[in-house]
Amino acid sequence: MRIKIINPNTTWSFTDALQRLADEVARPDTEVLAVSPASGPASIESFYDEALAVPGVLEEVAKGEREENIDAYVLACFGDPGLYAARELTDKPVLGIAEAAFHLASMAGACFSVVTTAPRVRFMTEHLVSRYGFGEHCKRIRTTPMRVLDLAESPDTAIAKVIAECRLAMEEDKAEAIVLGCAGMSAHRAFIEREIGIPVIDGTVAALKLCEAMVDMKLGTSKVLTFNWPRPELAVSGRGLKIA
Repeated sequence: MRIKIINPNTTWSFTDALQRLADEVARPDTEVLAVSPASGPASIESFYDEALAVPGVLEEVAKGEREENIDAYVLACFGDPGLYAARELTDKPVLGIAEAAFHLASMAGACFSVVTTAPRVRFMTEHLVSRYGFGEHCKRIRTTPMRVLDLAESPDTAIAKVIAECRLAMEEDKAEAIVLGCAGMSAHRAFIEREIGIPVIDGTVAALKLCEAMVDMKLGTSKVLTFNWPRPELAVSGRGLKIA
């Protein structure tokens, strides 16, 4: 099978790291293609950044449908930007890393906390928890005093801050699992888990492995109503996306 991981930002060092991680964890018969859009924000830390990223995400899904014979898609940003719109462009599985991580965390422990980046993203993350129906499982959204790009530019310092916040989640929130709230943390999941001693869920790997399972089970995106195809006149117009 072919799975396309779309990093909605344009920082290719993150995209390359996602490709390496995916190559390590994917099954031998799974080919993974990690990409960034041709244009978009360097990082996604606000609703404005998310809005800028969505057109590039949709174009990458449309390209996957037209040219690349993709079996499933992963949107590798914790805000899941454009997730529902992307599902309208394909009948294949399209998974956001936040939604995937919340599902697995709710099965790994009775409750979890999210450790993410700058305080500004707290409300964005709370919105996702509510939208996906995990309010009873999520104990707290914990932010750290850093930018997303710090994970690429100063990873040791950044991950030390993440680990400190994870320990506070265990002590103060009584969290039984931790969800990493940024795709830039993905490569450090195993190290963080060893340091704190409870399950740590990275949404990129969670979404990738769930995609493999859904393809095996022949489960795709329902087209009966909510995620039905875009209107044809928009899908092929000058301002729309050509899907096929």
